[in-house]
Amino acid sequence: MRLALAEAARCAPSGDVPVGCVVLGPDGDVLTAGHNAREATNDPTAHAEVVALRAAAERLDSWRLTGCTLVVTLEPCTMCAGALVLARVDRLVFGAWNADTGAVGSLFDVVRDRRINHRPEVVAGVLEEDCTRLLSGWFDEQRRFRTPPGVG
Repeated sequence: MRLALAEAARCAPSGDVPVGCVVLGPDGDVLTAGHNAREATNDPTAHAEVVALRAAAERLDSWRLTGCTLVVTLEPCTMCAGALVLARVDRLVFGAWNADTGAVGSLFDVVRDRRINHRPEVVAGVLEEDCTRLLSGWFDEQRRFRTPPGVG
């Protein structure tokens, strides 16, 4: 998770929400890392998880990421939860819960839906305070520098 937090810090120059992700191979070694890049790339699908999953699939020369673990600083949204299920990731580890758009227990529970053919193991709340602090700090800064409506 510390590697995912370091990856999240790479979002700062682009203004993207600081979410970082790493994909570990079946042997536990880091395959790839990714961070949010929606603002940097103008790509609505450039969430940290999707960026890291794409890179891992390319590195392994297979879309099936069987045996892999995805570690991310924020509970995945519906798109990202669906992507990791479709990639056959065996284990998901995340830090902060996401009450607004979380799809691994907060708002939805895509990864544990019995109707889906692949259900990864889920480990939630790893370094939760550190992950939450990073995100809360970023959102506090955004609110602080936002121009009030009707001003400027």
